[in-house]
Amino acid sequence: MPQAIVPTQVEWNSALLEDITWQLRRRYSFLRVSSIGKSVLGRPLYQVSIGTGPRRVGYNASHHANEWITTPVLMKFLEQFAMGVRNRGYLNGVSCRRLFDLYTLDVVPMLNPDGVDLVTGYIKKGDAAYEKAQKIAAEFPRIPFPSGWKANIEGYDLNLAYPAQWERAKEIKFAQGFTRPAPRDYVGPTPLAAPESRALYERARAANYRLVLAYHTQGKLIYWDFDNMRPEGSYELAQRMAEASGYTVSIPPFESSAAGYKDWFIQDFNRPGYTIEAGRGQNPLPLSQFDEIYRDNLGILLLGMLGVK
Repeated sequence: MPQAIVPTQVEWNSALLEDITWQLRRRYSFLRVSSIGKSVLGRPLYQVSIGTGPRRVGYNASHHANEWITTPVLMKFLEQFAMGVRNRGYLNGVSCRRLFDLYTLDVVPMLNPDGVDLVTGYIKKGDAAYEKAQKIAAEFPRIPFPSGWKANIEGYDLNLAYPAQWERAKEIKFAQGFTRPAPRDYVGPTPLAAPESRALYERARAANYRLVLAYHTQGKLIYWDFDNMRPEGSYELAQRMAEASGYTVSIPPFESSAAGYKDWFIQDFNRPGYTIEAGRGQNPLPLSQFDEIYRDNLGILLLGMLGVK
């Protein structure tokens, strides 16, 4: 068996993602690599697609910069899925070839490459982007810098950017003091003002996904509804995901209950959308948790396809 390509015990950044993405593509020619757009700093927002089936689903990770551990979770899943397709193997007893034939999976593994680069040190002190972010963070001294940074490099929270009761999210976050660019929780001047969020929004509209998973950390939680909008079968599938992972099916707290990606997807498509809060602890979660996070989430990642009828 060839050596694994995806490293799981190193800090990730946009350059590593690019290198690993193309290594996977060279080994598994049936993977399709594209870009759904560019970040504020011009980094490509990579998408890796696998499968040829009519049931299309979309997974994404690293909306939030200090939740970057979700990126190698999706990349390892892609690698294991691709290896199983080539070798006619199985994941958790599920035929990879069958998944490949029935489903098409689009993965955007790092929606916020600039923010991830800031948190993990690829953007270094002295760089113009670092200095700009540091000035933003200085106005919020209770948030550690750069480890507490969730936003994109401009200080916009990418998961408070979608047109799903955005005005309510704005009212909540402004009341908390996030009225301007910040390391987290600033909704931006308008919905979809951040190019990263707009790119994912446009991609989801074009792809017409049957289901989406948005990966975050932490809490070991599965969020599944939005404003009492509950697509048919979505709660039952969330319960199956909980059984597979040991996570808890939950409803987001009021202060985080609007303008998210899965909120918008549920609102506009009336199809299952889930936010997965992986792991537990203080962000960024340590790499010592990776193996447990991946083990817990493998069943969820499979059910994101198998649960689509």
